[in-house]
Parts: sequence; C-alpha cells; structure tokens
Amino acid sequence: MRDFALEVEQRKLAGLYRTRRLVSGPQQPELTVDGQPLLSFCSNDYLGLANHRKNIDALKCALPETGLGGAGSHLVCGHHDAHHALEQRLATFTQRSGALFFSTGYMANMGVISALAGRGDTIFSDRLNHASIVDGCILSRARVRRYAHGDVAALESMLADTPGHKLVVTDGVFSMDGDVAPLLELARVCKAQDALLVVDDAHGIGVLGPQGRGSVLEAGLSEEEVPVLIGTLGKAVGTSGAFVAGPVVLMDYLVQKARTYIYTTAMPPALAVATCSSLDLIETDEPRREHLTRLIARFRKGAEGLGYELMPSHTPIQPIIIGDNLMALALSQALERQGVMVTAIRPPTVPEGQARLRITLSAAHTDDNVDKLLNAMALCRESLENGSYERVAAV
Repeated sequence: MRDFALEVEQRKLAGLYRTRRLVSGPQQPELTVDGQPLLSFCSNDYLGLANHRKNIDALKCALPETGLGGAGSHLVCGHHDAHHALEQRLATFTQRSGALFFSTGYMANMGVISALAGRGDTIFSDRLNHASIVDGCILSRARVRRYAHGDVAALESMLADTPGHKLVVTDGVFSMDGDVAPLLELARVCKAQDALLVVDDAHGIGVLGPQGRGSVLEAGLSEEEVPVLIGTLGKAVGTSGAFVAGPVVLMDYLVQKARTYIYTTAMPPALAVATCSSLDLIETDEPRREHLTRLIARFRKGAEGLGYELMPSHTPIQPIIIGDNLMALALSQALERQGVMVTAIRPPTVPEGQARLRITLSAAHTDDNVDKLLNAMALCRESLENGSYERVAAV
C-alpha cells in the first residue's frame, strides 16, 4: 500500500507542505487569522466588494423571494429567474451576445474546454495557464500542445503544422505572475490559423478595461475576435460563481455539452442577485479602480526601493520572486510576525526554483496599509539577503 504519511513528511522537508488558516469574520484587509489580527495582502478581493454593504443588503433582500438553495440543476428545476437575469447582465457587462452562469471558475474551465474540444482535436495551452485550464484540457481527451509562456511566434508555428479543429486557451491575467496575455497578437494568429480562442479572464474582470470589463475589452477585442470569454465572480466581483460569455449559439451548445453545468445543483439564486448589485458598483465606481491603481504604483516604488525583485505587472497581483521554497516560507512567517499576512507560493503552483511571495492589493487597502507592508518588508530585507532561515525566522 502507498505510504501517504511518508509523502506528507517528504513535502514538509521540501518546503512544499500546505496548511489551511482559520479566518474569522468577513473578508477585508484586517483579518482575524487563527485568532490573531493580521493585515492581509493575499486576497483576490481586488475591489473590496466581498464585504460591501450594498451587496450584503442585496443578498438579504433577495433571500425571502428566492430562498436559500438552488435545489436542482439548471436543466431540471434549478434555473431561477435570478440566474437568468444575471446571465443577461453578464452578457451586457462583457459586451457579448449571451452568457452562462457556472458554480465555480474551476467548473467553468473544466466544462467549457472539455465541451469545445475532444478526441481528434488539438488544444494549445499557455505553459503558465491555471490548473483548472490544464485539467479541462486533460478531461477533453484532445491532443494538448503547450506553448512557451506568451510566445505567440511559437504558437503560430505550432498552429500552422496542425490540421483539424484547434482551440487556443489562455489566462487573460496570469494568477501567479500578474502579467497580461498578448491578446491582440493571439487573436490575430487564431484568426489567421482558424483556431477558436478562449480567454479565462478570472483576474481581469472588474479590474482592467473600460468600467472594469476585463482584459479582452482593454485590448479592444470583440466577440468575433475572442469568441469565448470565461470569468469568475469570487475575485474582483466579490461574490461567488463564474460565467462564460460569447455567441448565443455557443452558449446553447454548452448547455447541451458542458458536463460541469449539466450535472450540478444551481448556485443559490440570492447570490445571483448580489452579483448583479456588485456589477452595478463595478461599472459606476471608477474612483475605486483609480485608488487601486495608485496603491499598486505606491507599492511597486517602495518594494523596488528596498531591492526586492518584482515581476512586470500593472495588476493587483504583485509577486516577489524568492526562488528557494524554505526561504519563501521563512519570509512569509517573518512578515506575519510583523502583523502582515502574505502567502508563500511554491511548486507545483509555480515552476521549480520560482517560489515567491504573492502580494495582492485591494481597493479596500489604504496608503497606511501599504506603508505598513513596506515597513515590514524592510525589516525582513537584511535577513533575506544573508540567506539565513534562522535570522529571518527571528525577525
């Protein structure tokens, strides 16, 4: 029998062991974690809407009308008019013909990719795509060819020598690096090579583009150029669930074929009502995004001044490359002793040798919050340079 306990111990020794932290109270910058107050810089609540009073009130008001549970799948008795209204709202928000509401982003990617490609087809996937995209490709049983991160020339060459139905799938904003995919070039190549382009904009929706409509519209691309847009609602939107948006015929096709949509209970309809409220806030509250942009610039200037190695990102995702797994963990723990929560990200989430601190900023943060983070990073800097786990741990 396989020795599972031994494998767990080996992960601990390699600095790859994962733990869950117990959070009390609502999601906001000031969290109570394992009973201790911490200032969080690791949430995907980029606009600070997960605890917004208008969204909470919308949810409360909807409950007497919708009830709590979805009670059935969308194709049985679970497709509530609140779900339908959200799909229409999402289509309008993303400037697309139709939309389909999924329970999670993982399920959306798994269901959409495995429905749009199958045996005999070929999927081209960016090497740094999210795990849900990778698993969707595997589930499809199509041939999968991975191209180097953001390398459009390599992709174009691969597409040119591949016959048959071709699907290209990419993150819009890469969740661990914070960079934006070269969407204009990808759209050009896909059109020339007759490939269907799928963009998962989980980390772009709400943050990038005109009125927060995402990276695809930030690039000025239409539904014709990017036929399939996937997004999650549990990040900048601050609620829960996910969606796919695109031509009505494709949405109808997915209703017939996407197994993660067909064979699961619908999300609580009250959440759909709250999500519509959140989309209203995203469209109208440009000062919220402007504040976030200022915080990102403030952090980058301060971190670079301290000598930390940042990645080229203008998004709320600001990774600091450390390299060594144990050092990344030690630095995360040292920051926590300063009252700041930043998660250490290690393989297999990122490539070997690229362990990092993944700092994420939110519009709910203040200038003082960012300064507290920078001051804590300054206190830890000397120990990091010395490469001493003990000294880092002692900060």
